[in-house]
Amino acid sequence: MQKEQSTDTFVSDTKTSQGLSQWIDIETLSTPPKRDDLMEGTIVAMGRGQLYVDLPPFGTGIIYGREYLNAADVLRKANIGDTITAKVVDPSGMDGYIELSLKEARQAAIWSEAEQAIVSETTYMLEIEGANRGGLTMTWQGMSGFLPASHLSGDHYPKIVDGDKEKVLSELQKLIGKELSVRIITADAKEKKLIFSEKTSAQDEEKISFADTYHVGDVLEGEVTSIVDFGVFVKLNSGLEGLVHISELDWGLVEDPHTLFKVGDPTQVKIIEIKDGKISLSIKALKENPWHNAAKKYKKGMEVSGVIIRYNKHGALASIEEGVAGLVHISEFENSQELRETLELGNTYSFKIMLFEPKDQRMTLSPANSKRNLKKRGL
Repeated sequence: MQKEQSTDTFVSDTKTSQGLSQWIDIETLSTPPKRDDLMEGTIVAMGRGQLYVDLPPFGTGIIYGREYLNAADVLRKANIGDTITAKVVDPSGMDGYIELSLKEARQAAIWSEAEQAIVSETTYMLEIEGANRGGLTMTWQGMSGFLPASHLSGDHYPKIVDGDKEKVLSELQKLIGKELSVRIITADAKEKKLIFSEKTSAQDEEKISFADTYHVGDVLEGEVTSIVDFGVFVKLNSGLEGLVHISELDWGLVEDPHTLFKVGDPTQVKIIEIKDGKISLSIKALKENPWHNAAKKYKKGMEVSGVIIRYNKHGALASIEEGVAGLVHISEFENSQELRETLELGNTYSFKIMLFEPKDQRMTLSPANSKRNLKKRGL
């Protein structure tokens, strides 16, 4: 792993740009230089705002004006006799000199280094400088780069189940100022595009391998790695991590996942979806669906007992048995206040089943002592 290195070392005693596609070996070639070629020569003179480079057999190169100012930080450290690599700006420049750019040569070398880093999968420790809804920004070798959120490791990926952009941004902003180990995956000099990934190529290949090896319905061993309001994250033995949404934790109502699990708990999970490299898991799918037995026990018109377990905008939920609950609709009452006063949380009441569709896990209830039901009984 490498720390970001200074780019102020372009003046040296050795070739610093070997491997560049446009490199000209001036000792063996006699083809005149063209615009954008990279050339190496020796500094033979330095004046006020000008620097001269010996480029045999083609003549003398010059760095001056804006190009000199752009490279002033490097040129201050240069001495006569140093070897320098520069990019041709104009092969027939002022007074017959070959006009050169040190800054553009340096950038070309950096882009070449980036391309080589992709091949070698070199990793760098870079500080996160900014965040937006798509990912993180950072600087490498003086160039701005981008790390998409989708290329963050499981430890840093924003675990926001509904994909709320503001929540995602809030999580990403927490990484500003931290250093991450990243590798370059895209380097496009023409588009000035530098893309990083926190994931290793092995992890990318592992995802592909996982999709080829496992299928929806497979049961796997895992360990709870994180608990959030909307569910738990489980790391599988393969090393990949998947979400068990709160609705997939148990057939019964789960208000807080922390009451069922703690980090480090071993658990079995069932794959219920593999999509776009993401794995959706279920724990309740490993248990028998209580609605299957409910279909044999209950029917429309029956009176049952139920415990009020939750209020929502549609009314109140009454649990008939573990994992089977019915809705008492708010229309049974004058308003929500009357509903809450009549049906208190935690209390048990008698209800009449008004709708029962076990295949869709739907049950609608009406209080057995409601005016409507009492009227039907002639009371």
